[in-house]
Amino acid sequence: MNNATAVITTETIEPLILTIRGQRAMLDSDLASIYGVSTKRLKEQFKRNRDRFPEDFAFELTPEEFANLRSRFATSSSHGGARYLPVAFTEHGTLMLATVLNSPIAVDASVRVVRAFVRMREMLSLHLELGRKLTALEQRLDGHDEAIQRLFKGNPPFARASGRPDATSSNWVSCSRTTCSLPHSKKEE
Repeated sequence: MNNATAVITTETIEPLILTIRGQRAMLDSDLASIYGVSTKRLKEQFKRNRDRFPEDFAFELTPEEFANLRSRFATSSSHGGARYLPVAFTEHGTLMLATVLNSPIAVDASVRVVRAFVRMREMLSLHLELGRKLTALEQRLDGHDEAIQRLFKGNPPFARASGRPDATSSNWVSCSRTTCSLPHSKKEE
């Protein structure tokens, strides 16, 4: 393994994973630098082995998608830029690409690329679970807000004398809109 690939870690790969067409994918130029080959060689191998890359493994970006990516990353070059539209490789496509490149560096780097995809999937799963919990909490709090508003409007959702265990008891507090009174005890009668 050479020094160029030694510094490539899962953490350095994760920012290179983009969402394109609703799929997490990496661009050919980024994969070429990770796999230690030129983008030209990577694309040559992709074209020679096109039957190994169905649409859910790899796809060429449209001019609109490419323009959107360029504007998103604020990169433009009137000279020396890409002459062809980039190819995006999904997680499965990155694995297949490593096999067709058939170099020790590509095989080693593909392990890190797959780990980065797995880590992204785990983080997404965690975020979805946190989102569900937050939604449930907000719904519970909305119910609390309504009860508090009723209390401030003088219309409590329930009222009973302190220490009375059940609603069937005759010890419930009697409330009108303006006052509340405790029930009479038998001693007072």
